[in-house]
Amino acid sequence: MLRWTRFNVASVVLGFAFLYLPIVLLVVFSFNESKLVTVWGGFSTKWYASLLHNQALLDAAWVTVRVGILSATAATILGTLAAITLVRYTRFRGRMLFSGMVYAPLVMPEVITGLSLLLLFVAIGLDRGFWTITLAHTTLTMCFVAVVVQSRLLSFDSSIEEAAQDLGAPPVRTFFEVTLPIIAPAVFSGWILAFTLSLDDLVIASFTSGPGATTLPMKIYSQVRLGVTPEINAVCTILIGIVAIGVICASLITKRRELQRERDERAAANAP
Repeated sequence: MLRWTRFNVASVVLGFAFLYLPIVLLVVFSFNESKLVTVWGGFSTKWYASLLHNQALLDAAWVTVRVGILSATAATILGTLAAITLVRYTRFRGRMLFSGMVYAPLVMPEVITGLSLLLLFVAIGLDRGFWTITLAHTTLTMCFVAVVVQSRLLSFDSSIEEAAQDLGAPPVRTFFEVTLPIIAPAVFSGWILAFTLSLDDLVIASFTSGPGATTLPMKIYSQVRLGVTPEINAVCTILIGIVAIGVICASLITKRRELQRERDERAAANAP
């Protein structure tokens, strides 16, 4: 049994302070009246209002949201199919190579991934811009979705699918009406994770972007190099809020589905 000594409490407090105190300070100073981000001049929300007139940041945010939604959706579809292939088809020629290609972005440095994708796009003559960023983020986030969905499929009771097929359901209908609803929390969690990673990416987007497409992290980084402004604090606070809401929603949906599944299992076990 864990005993809460002074050392343990101090270690936990210092650890959480190291992780979250900078974020708290960023959020607090986004409501600062003063233009100096390190000097508190009073409470104000004017920097959030000024964001509405900063067209460059708004355009970058719109590009980031579109890239995140498209890449997360594509990564969720491909990652789910890859996870099903790895779990259900354990023996086929080239399985080890396929598994290595799926999980390579997990361990590959982002600089290497971004540079390799840049060389690929240049070699095939694809102009860098919105779609190259989307393809790059799909490549990056697909492996994370595959890991999340695969962990759910490993504990999946395949007898449910067998029962549906014994009742006459073809494999495709079995997947969409039986398998997919059961693994939906994992699929949704994978989508949220992919969207968050795309929203946060700077390195790969810097390699694969073009003159017509600048993501919000790239815009923030370019402005921070000239000095942090209260508007940067405000837009970062909004990003933190979006990610936090997404994580909370994903957790609530997953918990609700798990409780519903447990109730259904108990009801099926008690049925005559």
